[in-house]
Amino acid sequence: MKDLRAYKIEIFGLSNKTHEFEFFFDNDFFPHFENSLVSKGKGTCNITLTKSDSMITLDTSISGSIELECDRSLELFDFPISTKREIIYKYGYEEKELSEDVFVILKSEQEINIAKFLYELISLEVPMKKLHPKFESEEENDELIFSSNVEQKDDQVIDPRWEALKKLK
Repeated sequence: MKDLRAYKIEIFGLSNKTHEFEFFFDNDFFPHFENSLVSKGKGTCNITLTKSDSMITLDTSISGSIELECDRSLELFDFPISTKREIIYKYGYEEKELSEDVFVILKSEQEINIAKFLYELISLEVPMKKLHPKFESEEENDELIFSSNVEQKDDQVIDPRWEALKKLK
């Protein structure tokens, strides 16, 4: 199994300018995280690191595919992912998280490990409704069926008890 040390960036020796990094993830990456939504996938993460005296900015770009299980048919399928995110590290006197994308680190920090962020960004790409691509055209039809059912209910005779309750409004 790959070690997550492969996802660290040595920031201590970097000069104050822009640096480029490229990381790869595959099936060996995901077992490092408990209760993972994703167990298989592969792709790349390109990082543009901009270092200054007061902060470090990481512009991340992730592309690849992950294997998901269809909610309808339970078939496995490859789902393409592509995302970009900016992460900011500011120098301070104590380590803390200011927001989901802004962190305070000590000036003496030697390295940043991006494995956790890479995993989180990939996990955010998992859709709420995981449908195999062969069902995509049916999803549009489901909306049409639902709207026609609503129209039918409007045409039906309403129970007089409900009519009496409406008068109470």
